[in-house]
This record gives sequence, C-alpha cells and structure tokens, in this order.
Amino acid sequence: MPVAATSAALVPLAFQSGGAAAANQTSATAATNAFGLNFESLLKIILTQLTYQDPLKPMDNFQFVSQLAQFSQIQQGQVMTDKLQALLVSQNTLQSTSLIGKVVDISANGGAGVISGTVSAITFQNGDPRLTIRTPSGQTINNIAPASITQVRGAN
Repeated sequence: MPVAATSAALVPLAFQSGGAAAANQTSATAATNAFGLNFESLLKIILTQLTYQDPLKPMDNFQFVSQLAQFSQIQQGQVMTDKLQALLVSQNTLQSTSLIGKVVDISANGGAGVISGTVSAITFQNGDPRLTIRTPSGQTINNIAPASITQVRGAN
C-alpha cells in the first residue's frame, strides 16, 4: 500500500533548529490545514503500510528511505515558499516606506486622469502597504495601493 505523496508536506525535518523550526511549524500548520493530516497521522500511515505489507515481499529499504526523502523535499519546498513570502512582505514594506516625502502620480477615474501628491504616511492593512498622499491643494487621499502609482519624483 503506497503512501500518498500529498501527505509528504507533514514530515518535519529532525535536524533543524531555531528560526527554521518556527518556519516548519508554520508550514506544518499550513499543510495540516490543506490536507487535514498532522505528523501523527503521517506516522500512522507509514506504520500501517509497514504492518500490512506482504511478509514475503517486504518493502525494500531503498524504497522506504526514498519515500521519506520525498516527504522531506516537499516540506523543504513549503518552508522555502514561506520564507520567500516573508521576504516579499519585507521588500514591499521597504519599498513603500522609501516613498515617504516623494511626489507621486496616481491614476484616477479608471486611468482617465492623474492625481499628484506627496506621500505623507504609509499604513498596512493585512500586511499590504497603503499610501496616504497630500495634494498641492491640501487634499488628503488615503488607502492608495502602491500598484496605482504611475510615476515617482523627488520632493519639490
């Protein structure tokens, strides 16, 4: 009875420490949510597979180790995805905060017009940066997505 590869994201690596272990906890939680299994369930599947194998044709050690290696690779891929996501959030934060004090143009009215203003504040909603700009006329516009910026200039 082969173990499904989708259960693979649940095997924690035994040789990790510190921040990597915390990242694995996050990916293990994500995998549990995605597949409805946890580490104990995976161990039960492997134990069941070993218990019910044909004694005249036991699973080859190479095959067993190969499955465990595949499980580890899938989990490492999930950890890498989590770390890349954290890096992306950090990069967005850095780029957004560098806009404070700069004059930006944003598209308005579905791209039919342009509004210029100085970025006066950055807020974050669910990790996504939102800009507040002050126009030359003194109007304050809040909750602007950085993607709507069409041009960035130095402060006047």
